[in-house]
Amino acid sequence: MWTQCTVENSGTQIDIGGYVTQPGTGDAAPSRPTGPEASAPEPAPEPTDCPLNRCDIVYDVVGLPDVTLADLVSFVPARPTLTGEPLGLGVVGMPTNLVAAASEQQIPGVLFDYDVVVRFVPAGFRFDYGDGSVRTTSTGGAAWSALDQAEFTPTPTTHVYTARGTYPVGVTVLYSASVSFGSGWRPVPGTVAATTTGYDVRIVEVRTALVDKTCLENPRGPGC
Repeated sequence: MWTQCTVENSGTQIDIGGYVTQPGTGDAAPSRPTGPEASAPEPAPEPTDCPLNRCDIVYDVVGLPDVTLADLVSFVPARPTLTGEPLGLGVVGMPTNLVAAASEQQIPGVLFDYDVVVRFVPAGFRFDYGDGSVRTTSTGGAAWSALDQAEFTPTPTTHVYTARGTYPVGVTVLYSASVSFGSGWRPVPGTVAATTTGYDVRIVEVRTALVDKTCLENPRGPGC
């Protein structure tokens, strides 16, 4: 290896230059810098926020259209459960207690070709008591024992039937919906309904009479 220097003097300025030749190359080549400038760039930090718990994909969803209930047609929340007390029975003129239950649900899927989670939260309960009466409440109700109330006392979901018969009772839960593409929940206007039917309530009359035998002993006795 050898170094050749050049000097130029214009009378007012002296310029000194040079280059290094490596043996066997036949061409002059500038030497590579050494020191801190020669260090390789540090790698970019790994992402700490993984959308939808997927660290193999990292993206920001921008420019999406507003999500509507029609877009969520393939996401179906569970139906509520429905029961009552007394179980399957009621008494004319006295409150019959209906109890429905529904919970928050999060359903994963794909929307607009992106991974998404759709969340359904119960927002209201619409009871159809089978006699033409309908009531919408903010709660699905609870058993009398859970409310620390005596039997046949009114609750937000009880109903008083005025005639004997068997009534088909149903309940519809109204879910509010929101979606997440991995960067927070976006509410969807409106509600999604899920209905449960098939709970029949038999309403009977209760009469008080003083008798000397039970109805089993005398099926034709008063009130039997």
